Amino acid sequence: MERALPFTKEHEMFREAFGKFLDKEAVPYYDEWSEKHMIDHKYYEKMGELGYLCMWMDERYGGAGCKGDYLYTVIKAEEYAKRGLNCIFSRLHGDVVAPYIYAHGTEEQKMKWLPQIAKGKTILAVCMTEPNHGSDLASIETKAVKNGDDYIINGSKVFISNGSIADLLVVAVRTDPDIRPLHRGVSLVLIETDRPGVTRRIIPRIGLQAQDTSEIFFDNVRIPQSNLLGEEGTGFKMLMQHLEAERIMAAYGSIGTVEYTLALTKEYVKKREMFGTTLSSYQNTQFKLVELETEYRLALNFLDQVLINFMAGKKDIGADVSMIKYYCSELAFRAADRCVQMFGGYGICQEYPIAKQFCDARIMRFMGGTTETQMSVVAKALGIK
Repeated sequence: MERALPFTKEHEMFREAFGKFLDKEAVPYYDEWSEKHMIDHKYYEKMGELGYLCMWMDERYGGAGCKGDYLYTVIKAEEYAKRGLNCIFSRLHGDVVAPYIYAHGTEEQKMKWLPQIAKGKTILAVCMTEPNHGSDLASIETKAVKNGDDYIINGSKVFISNGSIADLLVVAVRTDPDIRPLHRGVSLVLIETDRPGVTRRIIPRIGLQAQDTSEIFFDNVRIPQSNLLGEEGTGFKMLMQHLEAERIMAAYGSIGTVEYTLALTKEYVKKREMFGTTLSSYQNTQFKLVELETEYRLALNFLDQVLINFMAGKKDIGADVSMIKYYCSELAFRAADRCVQMFGGYGICQEYPIAKQFCDARIMRFMGGTTETQMSVVAKALGIK
């Protein structure tokens, strides 16, 4: 079935070029990055040199001027996934976090940061989650207290993707501890990671080994008030405005994982001999793979339509976004789980890509908001209280 997304000849040319770029600049180094638990900073710079990081951004800030065209981001997600490169979060940097500065920053902030972001010289991360506040962003405790012309930042964030390679952080802080409701006291500030008082550590995890998911501590970190993003008290609103894009991109990452998992498994079962025949000849194998392939295609078509509505600027698609985000991430893990079973003992050996898919997919159920958070959004939209 032909996809509904309006890919053009230019998009397909980009797909081919980006795929070749990954084969040269990412695939040969991915195991090394997994051992180091972080992507090399130079990889981002190479992407920036070719204009791959912020293609939506205006040319005056270093982008390619493809504003509103998320298809390039989709292509990047798909090309990463079909190679099992689940840990390269360049889309988080260029397509999720950079828009915060582009949409809400002052002209001075944009000119200072965006060109370096587009070049890959300055890597971004967004810091929302705290040790005691996961999905409850309104209750964050990291404080920003005014001191002269500065803010003094104290607190910590956890499970921050790109946390240890990032040069600049978009951080949710509490600037007013007394105002109610709580979300009105949340603001966003920009914090350079080389400032005194910023410390970081990579969190050991079961999957996404090449990703530097980190805990970040702020101990009397002093930043100028000019690092405030937007106005005080509008941080929660800004976060909500950008969550839809983040969740759609997370869904494309998950659905791409499903595609790669199925590709690995279909190739394996055709070669694996068992009791005088191939594993693929058994109906049990056939039926399970057909079920997963059907779910994959249904989810991909739903996701593509959600993206079309998003690019068209349609409102009230939050429930659809949450629905497809949770479904794709759950499908990614369910597919990996069933396919590992078909590999037998080899499926749990770390040198087999399917084992990495299993561990990586488990984490995807948390990214961009947990499955339970997404379901709560959908339930509210359906009037189920």
